[in-house]
Amino acid sequence: MSYMSFRQARIFKLRRSLPWPDCNAFPRFRGSPSTVRRWAHSPADNSNFHSIVDNPPNLVKTGRRHGPGLIILALIPLTAFALGTWQVFRLGWKTDLIAKFEDRLVRNPLPLPPQIDPSAIKEFDYRRVYASGHLRHDQEMLIGPRIHNGDNGYLVITPLERGHGASTVLVNRGWIPKTLQRQADRVKGLPTGEIIIHGLLREPWKKNIFTPNNKPEHGEFYFPDVEQMARFTASQPVWIEETMEPDLLKAYDREAAGIPIGRPAEVNLRNNHTQYIFTWYALSAATTIMLWMVVKKPPSDIARRVRHNKEW
Repeated sequence: MSYMSFRQARIFKLRRSLPWPDCNAFPRFRGSPSTVRRWAHSPADNSNFHSIVDNPPNLVKTGRRHGPGLIILALIPLTAFALGTWQVFRLGWKTDLIAKFEDRLVRNPLPLPPQIDPSAIKEFDYRRVYASGHLRHDQEMLIGPRIHNGDNGYLVITPLERGHGASTVLVNRGWIPKTLQRQADRVKGLPTGEIIIHGLLREPWKKNIFTPNNKPEHGEFYFPDVEQMARFTASQPVWIEETMEPDLLKAYDREAAGIPIGRPAEVNLRNNHTQYIFTWYALSAATTIMLWMVVKKPPSDIARRVRHNKEW
């Protein structure tokens, strides 16, 4: 053994007996850097030391989270589905209503009784009736503007005075062009003497919020307010719509002569609920797919990081 090897052996023996290794205690020692690091102080020698095993890291996600927009997006398909289901019930109700009215149309016309209970008209809505009497052209009322085949005009409303103790009723005779508003320009459309009116007994119309109010004192009528028009003409609030056969050539002749064009004897209720059902259910399905894509697909800026323990 060389002198240097013997000296190193003695130093190593002394270092094992020391409680705290200190390389500075041997200034003449010339060991390798790896040997010095091996005998340097380690944090594990401290009894208060906590390692990563004692405090494991937590993997957390960072980035944008779903906010109130997701809740709104979730409400859209639910609302659309509810509206579509409601339209299914509306379709059934409207189909039954049209079938009931069409059943009344095919029945034989009824003579209009001398006195009519207005509360019972609902049970005879769209029922064909006929009545005889004299038309009070001096109390004629024009409701307009009304469009017919793209032309502007008016609906002619004339009280029918039945006499013999029978009440006076209101008759919607049909449409005339605006150019024939004056009675002097449509003498052929003002029959005199006793006539027979064939038409449909109808329930009073309902006014919407966008229609202006009538001005009977000025002869301005924008909506068939049956109660108001009946009071204005001392008639019963009974509304009859005069009917005619749907003949195009005959309608042209009546329009040129100033004779009101009556309505056909048919049910003209709109039934678009099938389209509404398709629209609402399609919207519900589309928004449901969008919601699924938003929930399943993570935000584009998401990242992972290690949350450091504060006790390290």
